[in-house]
Amino acid sequence: MANFYLSLFLFFALFLGHGVVELQASHHVYRNLQTSQSTSPNQPYRTGYHFQPPKNWINDPNGVMIYKGIYHLFYQYNPKGAVWGNIVWAHSTSKDLINWIPHDPAIYPSQQSDINGCWSGSATILPGEKPAIFYTGIDPHNRQVQNLAVPKNLSDPYLREWVKSPKNPLMAPDAMNQINTSSFRDPTTAWLGPDKRWRVIIGSKINRKGLAILYRSKDFVHWIKAKHPLHSVKGTGMWECPDFFPVSTYGLNGLDTSDMGPNTKHVLKVSLDDTKHEYYTVGTYSTAKDRYVPDEGSVESDSGLRFDYGKYYASKTFFDGAKNRRVLWGWVNESSSVNDDVKKGWAGIQAIPRKLWLDKSGKHLVQWPVVEIEKLRVNQVQVPSKLLKGGSVIEVTGVTAAQADVEISFDVSDFKKAEKLDPGWTNPQLLCSQKGASVKGALGPFGLLALASKDLKEYTAVFFRIFKGEDNKFVVLMCSDQSRSSLNSDNDKTTYGAFLNVDPVYEKLSLRSLVS
Repeated sequence: MANFYLSLFLFFALFLGHGVVELQASHHVYRNLQTSQSTSPNQPYRTGYHFQPPKNWINDPNGVMIYKGIYHLFYQYNPKGAVWGNIVWAHSTSKDLINWIPHDPAIYPSQQSDINGCWSGSATILPGEKPAIFYTGIDPHNRQVQNLAVPKNLSDPYLREWVKSPKNPLMAPDAMNQINTSSFRDPTTAWLGPDKRWRVIIGSKINRKGLAILYRSKDFVHWIKAKHPLHSVKGTGMWECPDFFPVSTYGLNGLDTSDMGPNTKHVLKVSLDDTKHEYYTVGTYSTAKDRYVPDEGSVESDSGLRFDYGKYYASKTFFDGAKNRRVLWGWVNESSSVNDDVKKGWAGIQAIPRKLWLDKSGKHLVQWPVVEIEKLRVNQVQVPSKLLKGGSVIEVTGVTAAQADVEISFDVSDFKKAEKLDPGWTNPQLLCSQKGASVKGALGPFGLLALASKDLKEYTAVFFRIFKGEDNKFVVLMCSDQSRSSLNSDNDKTTYGAFLNVDPVYEKLSLRSLVS
């Protein structure tokens, strides 16, 4: 950025946009950089209130849970450098999901079953309030196997020490089960069925078919693979970081992962290794058949439902029993180059945790930043209502901090002017890149320019467009454009976008942006 204070502008149809740049995969191996560390004291780009450790690489959130009133966040971490490698389970705790205390790594390579790496996994709270962690280990043969760890001291609310099971690995590929040895990872939170047996799923694939392999156990130690997966979809490739949980069909409260009562649906989320996108479906779980069936109309492809349409991957939810909510975590990868990551000495953050619940329609999920984030609000700046005409830009004055929580609402009129939506415009991300913040339309773009330099050479545009679709129904496109977020030509400058499930005629369009 040219200036390191916060500048915000409201705009209506201005500026130039650029094309789409593909997101790099998360696990590129840079062996010569895995132990390179920066000593630079100049850190203008670190976030103010998103979770990130003081230095080095992070990726997937792991083992998220609440125990004795303390929130726990484990995460994939390279203790030696700012690129992926040397992965351990780092560990931090919090009382409010905002302010975090770092602890020593909880899980690191020490057994034959994880000597080549301790990869992602999940936490389960067993009867008697006993936490347990399943995680993927890489054994001496580079097989992906599933391991168990439990707290050394249950009286410690911070769970600072963990003990690995001497029976590890508890689940492993072999000649009998014919599981792909390099595609068997990321166990999710286990759930207890009506038959008092535990279930857990692990992401995998067979050729191009993605699947959630199902295991059952009576004692949480001895596990038997089911004959069929919980669910599978052809042509989707490897399923990473699967998440499976119930949601209530009424109200905003969350449910424990083992809740199978009436008035519930289930959600299956998978992170697709091929595209680095996540998709979820809402459907029905048959406890008798141990099968998950998405509801009719659910799309299990690139046009399916997502938690997030930007940089967001390897997400994981947990049930917060203290506040009766389901909380979602997700990893945000860097836009800077690998060389720049090494120079600044860190890479990756965790997105702001979000509360998650089922929409009244029962067809998709709704999410919102956890209410605790509002405790960070200090100085309120309020802008009176303004009329935005085509080509106008209004600076939001009085904001001098480097962080902000911005809420804007838009009243739109004269919908007859809306541009007709071409039937071929089915890819919202591509449409956002082609019709960027500079391409004037009849109704849009209108929105926010965040982190803008005074000369407006740098900014991140977040904006809406309204189109007229079939049967004279209106379609809202929301875009987030990084094309001018930095003058650094090496940065990823992808434009992201999604079609919103709202009717702008009857519902006011609002935008909340957390600038950190």
